Amino acid sequence: MFDPGDGPAVFGILIVGAIVAGLALWVEFTWSPPTWLHLVLWIPLICGLSLGVLRLAKSALLVLQYKHKAGEGRLS
Repeated sequence: MFDPGDGPAVFGILIVGAIVAGLALWVEFTWSPPTWLHLVLWIPLICGLSLGVLRLAKSALLVLQYKHKAGEGRLS
């Protein structure tokens, strides 16, 4: 059976973290909003992007495993 393991979660965390951190820094240095506004902006964005990226990354990895007929490593 196919098992994507932790790969999609790791890539998702890195991609979403880079996007949100960059946007949060840009917003902070451009407008200096209060802390509560940062929470209102970034928590839903983090949740939405994480779920979207995780779904895409996991399905892409499963498709690649199927396409290349990947299986468990075996010693002959």
